[in-house]
Amino acid sequence: MNTIIENLLSRRSIRAFKKEDIPMAQLQEIARAGVYAPSAMNRQTWKFTVVTRQETISRLAGVIGAQLNRAGYDMYQPAALIIPSNDRATVWGREDNACALENIFLAAHSLGIGSVWINQLQGICDEPPVRAVLDEFQLPANHVVYGIAALGYAADGQENKEVVKTGEIHVIE
Repeated sequence: MNTIIENLLSRRSIRAFKKEDIPMAQLQEIARAGVYAPSAMNRQTWKFTVVTRQETISRLAGVIGAQLNRAGYDMYQPAALIIPSNDRATVWGREDNACALENIFLAAHSLGIGSVWINQLQGICDEPPVRAVLDEFQLPANHVVYGIAALGYAADGQENKEVVKTGEIHVIE
C-alpha cells in the first residue's frame, strides 16, 4: 500500500499521552506541514502557535474548563499544542484551519507522535479569561481558534486501537 494512504488509514485520535517531550525540531516540522495546507485563494491568513510548557498548557485547559463548566478538564495532558488561529474576517478561515489541522495530525502520525483535535475553544475565544491567555500567546486580537492539535507520544495501548470507519462510498460512472 502507498505510504501516504497507509498513514491516512492508520492515524487515530490519541487521548492518553506519555509524559515525554517532543523534540522542538519535530514540532517545527509538524507546524510547517500545517503552513503547507491549502487555504482559500491561497490567502494564508493564519498563524500557528506552538506551546510546550506544561504549566501553560494546564493553565489554558483550566481556563477552558472553567468557561465550559468542566471540572478537571485537561486536554488529555499533551506534551505540546499547536494552535492554528485565523483572522475572524476571513470567510473561509474555519475551513483553512481544518485543512491545516489535518496536515498537522498526519505529519505528527508519520513521525510516531499521537494527536487529537481539541475543539472546545472555538466558541469561547473572546471570553475575557480565555482571551487573556490567547493574548499572552501573542495571538492577534482579530484571530479566532477553531481547533487545537494536542500532541504527544501515545500512552501504552493507545496507538494501535482498532477502529471501524463507516460512511457510504457511492461511485457514479
